[in-house]
This record gives sequence, structure tokens and C-alpha cells, in this order.
Amino acid sequence: MLSVGTKAPLFEAESTQGTINLAHYVGKQPIVLIFYPMDETPGCTKQLCAVRDSRALYARHNAVVLGVNPGTLEGHRQFAEKHNYDFPLVVDNGGEIRKSYDVGKFLGLIAQQRVVFIIDQEGKIVFAEKGLRPTEEILGVLQSLSTKA
Repeated sequence: MLSVGTKAPLFEAESTQGTINLAHYVGKQPIVLIFYPMDETPGCTKQLCAVRDSRALYARHNAVVLGVNPGTLEGHRQFAEKHNYDFPLVVDNGGEIRKSYDVGKFLGLIAQQRVVFIIDQEGKIVFAEKGLRPTEEILGVLQSLSTKA
């Protein structure tokens, strides 16, 4: 997976909230990029519900949060509607975004690993960790970005 200090690869892809072009956010606000294996699995639902439940805390840092996996747009829409996600779930067709961030597959299977990246306003990765990251950890990194600005 890409490491801290690396320039974040830009991408354009469909999402539950229209086309997402990462270049539109760079230079304006921090980006939290959550690669998650599948819609409607217990771990993924828990992770994304934590983001939903902390929307005001993310908003304090003007952070945009994007969930990414290779699911279909329709599947993402159903998942987002069911759980009231107000942030985009991005369709990673062919795993191209996953590959550009060097996110591996889970135990060599089809599903991608769970990885969280935080990208600063200059477009550099400032946080890159595998697993179900606690909200407090992510917000702590965003807070440190806010104090640098």
C-alpha cells in the first residue's frame, strides 16, 4: 500500500453522489479515503456507520470522506440508503483505484483489504493504515492538519 508522504493518485469515478473527481478536493480540504471490502458486511457497515455518526466531527475539519470498493453503483446506492450514509460510496470499476493506491486483496481473495488513507490539502498521503481504524484516530490526524494550516 502507498506510504505516508506519497502523492495521492487522482481518480475520477462514479459514486452514490455523482461523479467524483479527486482533483476537485485537493488544495481545498482534507480527504479521508476508506477502502472497504464489501457492502453489507458487519465490519464494513460498522466502519461506515461510525463515519455517518461522526459527520459533525468530520465537518469541523472540512474533511470529505469517500468509501471505495468494486461494488456496483446500484449496490452502493442500496447500502447507502439503508444506512443513511450522507457521503459518497465510490465504484472502483476493475479495481483501478485500489491498484493505484496499492491496496491488496484480502487473503488473496476477490475482496480488497480494509485501508484508510488521509490526504492533506497538498495532495500528499499523511495517514495510511490497514484495518478498522477508530474514528478518534482519524479525527486526531485531521486535527493535526487543522493546526498546521
